[in-house]
Amino acid sequence: MIYDLLVTNIGQLLLPKRSPKPLKGKEMAHLPILKCAAMAVSDGRVAWIGSASEAVHVEAKLKIDAKQRVVSPGLVDPHTHLVFGGSRENELPLKQAGVPYLDILAGGGGILATVNSTRLASEEELINKASFHVERMVSHGVTAIEAKSGYGLERDTELKQLRVIKALNKKYPIHFVSTFLGPHAIPPGFRGKEHMFIKEMAVLLDEIRTENLADYADIFCETGVFTVEQSRRYLREAKTKGFGLKIHADEINPLGGTELAVELEAASADHLVAASDKGIRSLAESNTVAVLLPGTTFYLGKELYARGRYMIDSGAAVALATDFNPGSCVTENIQFIMSLAGLRLKMTPEEIWNAVTVNAAHAIGKGDEVGGLEIGSQADFVIWNIPNYQYLPYHFGVNHAAIVYCEGKRIWECASYG
Repeated sequence: MIYDLLVTNIGQLLLPKRSPKPLKGKEMAHLPILKCAAMAVSDGRVAWIGSASEAVHVEAKLKIDAKQRVVSPGLVDPHTHLVFGGSRENELPLKQAGVPYLDILAGGGGILATVNSTRLASEEELINKASFHVERMVSHGVTAIEAKSGYGLERDTELKQLRVIKALNKKYPIHFVSTFLGPHAIPPGFRGKEHMFIKEMAVLLDEIRTENLADYADIFCETGVFTVEQSRRYLREAKTKGFGLKIHADEINPLGGTELAVELEAASADHLVAASDKGIRSLAESNTVAVLLPGTTFYLGKELYARGRYMIDSGAAVALATDFNPGSCVTENIQFIMSLAGLRLKMTPEEIWNAVTVNAAHAIGKGDEVGGLEIGSQADFVIWNIPNYQYLPYHFGVNHAAIVYCEGKRIWECASYG
């Protein structure tokens, strides 16, 4: 047989497997690795895996020498706020001066500034802006992205954001999952009438489903935003309409959003900095993935990070994401998040790689499609300019990706690769 592509002389081939469930607890410590390996691709899928010595006898239309580098599945970023207008660099000096966020908000800044910019931007402008960020994510090894709305807080702009995500899905060969986050904040005029705003957002669910604009529904369950009971009613309605569920939960206070995610069998519960012991135990007894966002804690200058080590030791499934957004985590670099996971969440290199591949895939309902490498899986993979898999979280703040492939096609290459 003549394959389409053969990647040979691989120093370490990371082979997390697709599975019906995410890896939980001690399972996350197991990272299958084949040394001195080779891999062949046909019709966009992995067709053969073996040793570099065996690859001498393998025929392919194109052969790539990995030069003893590491090859992994394409990374999955399961929590981003990808589509938004404007930027908020003007707020950084205010934060440095200790100006409270509520004061920034009262002055027209914060999330309301992004909402205003997003409302004013055209679809074309948002596509162009988001494309820049997508290409930067891809350059860091990401081949699957979850993207949320949530900067409209009213019908037209929320739908506009979701249509932009759909356009990005057509524009790029990578995989997108779209999430409707209409209840992201309480807009002016609805303070004290949050139930009315949630009702308005719930009305949109039918329209979103009809146009196939979102896979998931999400809500910000937190002090000063939406309560557990408000979140429960909204998410239950979304579930009856066929949406998968996600929830921004227990970021600041342990309200019980983590437990709610488990109760409703949500795909993921995200943030979880303040998740209680009870909430973490409930995660361990479920297949809901804890999506941790250490970049947000870092950017906000907070000392308390999500208890990733405790969650894993308790038996939960953990994934990592950038939380890329213009206000609280302005980075597309998931590799930096991997470093923070080692330094601040006390996760091992093996756990980190599983958290950005197989578990991140399960967090967006794609565990049977992306995040793994095995014969028959989609050939989404990255050749890394590192000597071993432990090196990436160790050497932080730079881009280690050399070549990125999606379905067997090269979609990005470092100019200095050689």
